[in-house]
Amino acid sequence: METVTAPVRGMHCAACVGRVERALASVPGVERPVVNLATEQASVAFDPARADFAALQAAVAAAGYELAEPRPAHAGVTSADADDDARRAGEERLTRVRFLVGAALAVPVLVGGMTDVFPWAPGWLRNPWTLLLLATPVQFWVGWPFHRGFVHDLRYRSASMSTLVSIGTNAAYFWSVAVTLWPHAFAGLGHGAAMTYYDVSAVVITLVVLGRWLEARARGRTSEAIRRLVSLAPRTARVLRDGAETDVPTEAVRVGDLLRIRPGERVPVDGVVVEGASTVDESMLTGESVPVEKREGASVAAGTVNRTGSFVFRASRVGSETTLARITRLVAEAQGSRAPIQRLADRVAAVFVPVVLVIAALTFLGWLAFGPDPKILVALTTTVSVLVIACPCAMGLATPTAIMVGTGVGAEHGVLIKSAQALERLHGVRTVVFDKTGTLTAGRPAVTDVHVDGIAPDDALGMAAAAEQGSEHPLGEAIVRHAKDRGVALPPIEAFETIPGQGVDALAADGRILLGNRALMEARGVELGPWTAVGDTLAADGKTVVHLAFAGRLIALIAAADPLKPEAPAVVAALRAHGVEVAMLTGDNRRTAEAIARRAGIERVLAEVLPEDKAREVAKLQGEGRIVAMVGDGINDAPALAQADVGIAMGSGTDVAIEAADVTLMRGDLRGVIAALELSRRTIRIIKQNLVWAFGYNAVLIPLAAGVLYPLWGVLLSPMLAGAAMAFSSVSVVTNSLRLKRWRPGR
Repeated sequence: METVTAPVRGMHCAACVGRVERALASVPGVERPVVNLATEQASVAFDPARADFAALQAAVAAAGYELAEPRPAHAGVTSADADDDARRAGEERLTRVRFLVGAALAVPVLVGGMTDVFPWAPGWLRNPWTLLLLATPVQFWVGWPFHRGFVHDLRYRSASMSTLVSIGTNAAYFWSVAVTLWPHAFAGLGHGAAMTYYDVSAVVITLVVLGRWLEARARGRTSEAIRRLVSLAPRTARVLRDGAETDVPTEAVRVGDLLRIRPGERVPVDGVVVEGASTVDESMLTGESVPVEKREGASVAAGTVNRTGSFVFRASRVGSETTLARITRLVAEAQGSRAPIQRLADRVAAVFVPVVLVIAALTFLGWLAFGPDPKILVALTTTVSVLVIACPCAMGLATPTAIMVGTGVGAEHGVLIKSAQALERLHGVRTVVFDKTGTLTAGRPAVTDVHVDGIAPDDALGMAAAAEQGSEHPLGEAIVRHAKDRGVALPPIEAFETIPGQGVDALAADGRILLGNRALMEARGVELGPWTAVGDTLAADGKTVVHLAFAGRLIALIAAADPLKPEAPAVVAALRAHGVEVAMLTGDNRRTAEAIARRAGIERVLAEVLPEDKAREVAKLQGEGRIVAMVGDGINDAPALAQADVGIAMGSGTDVAIEAADVTLMRGDLRGVIAALELSRRTIRIIKQNLVWAFGYNAVLIPLAAGVLYPLWGVLLSPMLAGAAMAFSSVSVVTNSLRLKRWRPGR
């Protein structure tokens, strides 16, 4: 399957979204089309052997919309291109001008048309011909987008927000024109039948345009996070070539190039420092405001800011592979994705406008048959109110705007949530499973004890370090580092084999070396004897014990301790306060694991679990009916991260873990787990508020507009109030979503 993301032009409401999705889904080979009203784009997965982009464009065009070419990637960063931004800015400016013109003309129309409210209005302003002159530009120029949309809907046999606004305002306007041209013909219909409704058409259109302008401004703010991320990438880079410094476009930088960064400059690509030292502000990646020291061998990321010194680094990732590009791409994909909670709104939106048209028709016929005199005017007023108040914009914006703001603000604070589905699942998590090494602990263990039998401690260290050379396991690295620090010579190794979850089997010149846990010794028939008690004592103290056997005999125990991260106990306590059960999953022996768990405040410990069994343990928890989040950082955690309902990777971990996870904590700080959980719960709460408002608004006000309260209290909703309420509904949903921008971790 191939996935493409492209802008969709011409959408205005949730009904439009549904039609575009159905059009895309009708193309053979297409799966899971997702159309987002807030971002105005479609993400489509399709089989290139059965469909191509031209077929997608044709299907969308047949539905009456435009699927533009996929957006270009600037230095690998998926973003709205400059032309698209300029188009949106131009549309917003034109909408603002339409509103200002509409307001300037609608106010005198309102004053002249409502003589009961404004008895001081001059006679010339009350003249129907003056009102016609003032209202006509509002109806046909200010309201042109709605009338054009209505014609479009008729052409494609569909209905949308434009249909409702155009029918309602045209009914009021052309009734008024007929009364102006033939007033005596209407006088016979009863008292007040010759009234004009220019004020209704002009004010309603102006209010709806105001709502669309305010909505466009607010929606623009929801995508600020993407624009800020895109702006972090510098346009040029200073490359060292042939002994000279040359400024080149960032896209021209290649892996292996040497680049110089001076104070105050942004790093253009990812790389490793080879000369010099400095401090770098990485807050845009991690949310951490304290600059990080960088010396030779340290990694630097694109978009970060050099603070003090100057340094030279070698490019390791460029273009779409930089950390900044990947983050921006993931945030853009998350903002364009759909949360499961949105399905209800989608189902309602699919039938909403046709149902409203039926309700409007029944309202008109009901008042015409049973309403008070003048029946035709009451029927017209209530019908226009129903049509105007029912525009389904709020339903289409309720979920995506909150998702956009939530994922964007999370990325700004080092919590990278990859999809709306992950954001919603995280809200329901009731069990969090932590990997131990590198997640709950610092991930950099140090050798603390060496117990030997018949061999010098340094000789035992040398044999162990020789077997572990090149190992990426933290314990192996600790042994090698300790041996080198002591200046121990390492004997040559002829061959070795890594035994996952157990240790290493190495062949030296004079015998076989086994280095690993107790399970490895038992599997190879090595007698533990009195060493068992020594190992138990070390493990009870929270140390990890490595057994060293040579020529089939256990000759040493090497103990290492990996200190618990200082924030771990507070994070575990906070999770419990949120009603979340906490467990620890590790390959370490149970005694060591339980000692670490006690210090962290964790009661449930899953110890001595092989890498391939970690996913199975997570599945067991899910089998108990739990929604499980797994927090890890290593390659061996990737299956468990993928198995969990929500996989959370520490940003300090491996690329494999980050790719397998649904959420990445860029700071590598456990407090990010709490932040992700709080952000998810806050976002879902906002979405539910938006949906309650969107549905409740229509459920309450459509019957009110139809006149359900008239028999009891004689209350009818003015079309002008209906227009104001409709505009307010859309703006309120977007504004409520923007409250998420004030979210901060721990607040």
